[in-house]
Amino acid sequence: MWFDIPVTDMTRAIAFYEALTEEKLIRLPVGPDKETAIFAAADGGAAGCLFAAPEDEPSHVGSRVYFDASPSIDEWLARVEPAGGGILVPKTEIMGGRGVYAYIEDSEGNRIGLNAPA
Repeated sequence: MWFDIPVTDMTRAIAFYEALTEEKLIRLPVGPDKETAIFAAADGGAAGCLFAAPEDEPSHVGSRVYFDASPSIDEWLARVEPAGGGILVPKTEIMGGRGVYAYIEDSEGNRIGLNAPA
């Protein structure tokens, strides 16, 4: 699986996601007015990127991307606001002991999910 997260300011978005995930992104131009920054893919996991293009805009609607916030969603949430984002829905238990989730807003205005085991 592959995902794109639309961004308007690539430098700001890279700084936010590198602070949130504690991983380096790989920045690449993909055309005269398009740019991407790729997340490192986990073995067997989804891969994706930040994508800046005139026709795309950040949003709270549509599909949601969830990041695995293991081992501690609390640590991830603590990094959101200092990195320039906001917490939309705080850590919430998933019924039946299936884990926890939260929704955040990234530096660009996208709604992003975090999830982790209980």
